[in-house]
Amino acid sequence: MTPSETGNGLEAAQAVVADDGAHLFRGWVQQGAHMALPVAGARGSWFWDYAGNRYLDFSSQLVYANLGHQHPRLVAAVKEQADRLCVIAPHFAEERRATAARKIAELAPEGLNRVLFTTGGAEAVEHAVRLARLHTGRYKLLSAHHSFHGATPTAIQLTGDPRRWRNDTGNAGVVRFFPPYLYRSAFYAETEEQECARALEHLEQVIVLEGAQTIAALVLEPVGGTSSGVLVPPAGYLAGVRELCDRYGIVLIFDEIMVGFGRTGAWFASDHWGVRPDLMTFAKGVNSGYVPLSGVVVCDEIVETFTKTPYPGGSTYSGHPLGCAVAVEAIDTMRDEGVVEHAARLGREVFEPELTKMAERHPCVGEARGIGAIWSLELVKSKETREMYVGFDAPDRLTPQGAELMGALMKRGLNAMVYINRLNITPPCNISEEDAREGLARIDEVLGVADARVV
Repeated sequence: MTPSETGNGLEAAQAVVADDGAHLFRGWVQQGAHMALPVAGARGSWFWDYAGNRYLDFSSQLVYANLGHQHPRLVAAVKEQADRLCVIAPHFAEERRATAARKIAELAPEGLNRVLFTTGGAEAVEHAVRLARLHTGRYKLLSAHHSFHGATPTAIQLTGDPRRWRNDTGNAGVVRFFPPYLYRSAFYAETEEQECARALEHLEQVIVLEGAQTIAALVLEPVGGTSSGVLVPPAGYLAGVRELCDRYGIVLIFDEIMVGFGRTGAWFASDHWGVRPDLMTFAKGVNSGYVPLSGVVVCDEIVETFTKTPYPGGSTYSGHPLGCAVAVEAIDTMRDEGVVEHAARLGREVFEPELTKMAERHPCVGEARGIGAIWSLELVKSKETREMYVGFDAPDRLTPQGAELMGALMKRGLNAMVYINRLNITPPCNISEEDAREGLARIDEVLGVADARVV
């Protein structure tokens, strides 16, 4: 039975929950223990259930609805493309596919002019790694602790957060290094300058000891996503990584899947520091997730490698016309509506000052950090010892503390992401200032729940 076949909201919700509970197998959760909220509709920065309860979307779902829900221009783009051409195989030229590739390449750093379209972010990472390995003839990969790159075989091996552990077969040739993380410095640094210098010294030591001639690529989120703790690198770090990769002949891959397309107040997070990667992955915000789309932007040097031999990879849905049509419209909409600039302003004038005050006011908040429209509150049991509010010992389940916070947020009509000891704030990039401040006020209330547990 579908909701339209039921007589009222309660019956519709019950039908949805019954089918969901009986037939869906979900990732990242314990089957049977997850109670899904039945969502009836959404618009802008809000969604609602069948009882009419409204929720402010402070997570952009899974950090992809950068233009919010049901944006009329994006919805119209789906409908127009569906009327014209729903699907065509990737080996044909198609207008929206070609236009999307051009617009993405125009936004990318200079020298990255070709786009390999994929369907999801992890798939994009898989192809970026394959491109790098084939281009260099090397196999080994470098990735950071405190990172997330996806759930497919190589992507999960690259991941540096605890969700890797149960998937870790150790056969992907991945070596991890410590990124800059001043609040929990692995280098006993006291300033950002010290953290940057010592992190780069550490990275070079890893490269040398692993054998630079064996390393194909270094994969890095230029700004850590929500799984990584929203780690904003200190000035000079990305430039230092670029220099090391150049010195040792290593391909530099920037994972912009979560932080690209306006999320940080720039088109791409790496734009803040003007550093050019060799390969750049994207997904999520490229079309606000309205139709699955992702890809890799490829530099000219790597493209040249495959002018003499075919690239051994691809997929049925590469450059799906519906997804590409929405990407074209999303890019144009972000330009026309000044969304990138709006996200930057919200970061400077709303999120940074208000979250800084919360960190000072609440005993449970160790640090507030972020940029643009991506922020994180690191929750602690003690400001003095910095003991984590929830530790890494429970990566595969929502702890009682986490469930308590999530419940308190949803009870107040706020959808925000809680992961390990972090409360993440990633609303649509075009959220109004009024709604942004309303969401922060609700978070301020909920932090009192965590305060009560602080020693």
